[in-house]
Amino acid sequence: MPVSQRSMLAVLMRETLSNSRHLSIAIAACAALSVACYLVKAAAAASPSVPAPSTLSGTARLEGPVPKPARIVMAADQNCAKAHPAGATGEDVVVGVRGGLGNVIVYIASGLASQTYDPPATPATLEQKGCMYEPHVIAVQANQKLDILNEDGTLHNIHPMPRNNREWNKAQPPGTQPVEETFPREEIAIPVKCNVHPWMKSYIAVFKHPYFSVTSKDGSFAIPNLPPGNYTLVAWHEKFGTQTQQISVGPGSTDKVDFVFKSQGN
Repeated sequence: MPVSQRSMLAVLMRETLSNSRHLSIAIAACAALSVACYLVKAAAAASPSVPAPSTLSGTARLEGPVPKPARIVMAADQNCAKAHPAGATGEDVVVGVRGGLGNVIVYIASGLASQTYDPPATPATLEQKGCMYEPHVIAVQANQKLDILNEDGTLHNIHPMPRNNREWNKAQPPGTQPVEETFPREEIAIPVKCNVHPWMKSYIAVFKHPYFSVTSKDGSFAIPNLPPGNYTLVAWHEKFGTQTQQISVGPGSTDKVDFVFKSQGN
């Protein structure tokens, strides 16, 4: 075979081998991509998406005559009296515009999956200010830290009276560090008093889950991040008792529920 033909044949063989290698690489890449796509689809099928949580909101309202708030006499402690030059009234009934009822505890009573919820890392705060508890009604999770502050220039004595938790009674002089406590068991709601000032009253509600709210002065509430499901929703008020509704919450929905309490006056 002439030299020119041998050279041409060698070039053709080199190109053929190069093309074959490229073809093999392309085939291997396609095969790997197919396997990857299969694995992704299989993982998606094995791990179904979690339904989007929902937000539950609404209001609590009072129908009927609004009870006249009781006047509080603080003459026994001038430090307290000076904080209220115009006088003070009780907070057992707080009614805002359009009959909105404040200090109502709204919570999921049943329907949640059986699981344990970690308490929030941030403590809840209950203040003694002007010889009154602020807020008047507070809700916490079981084992969540509760910091109780004395903002007054007088001695206070915090005395919760639970039925399902440990009762305790602690004096707190002015200018001292916050009293830190927790409640390990669910209870709705724990009355709190001050043994020094008998008019000081509050309520602490303790829940084993995070799906609860306390209505603001206008009666509004919101419970975010609620999983879809069928629930028993309860509204509790210290004077007007409890109301219950059965609700159904869909994935990613924004649902509204209202409660109406009836008043007969004072």
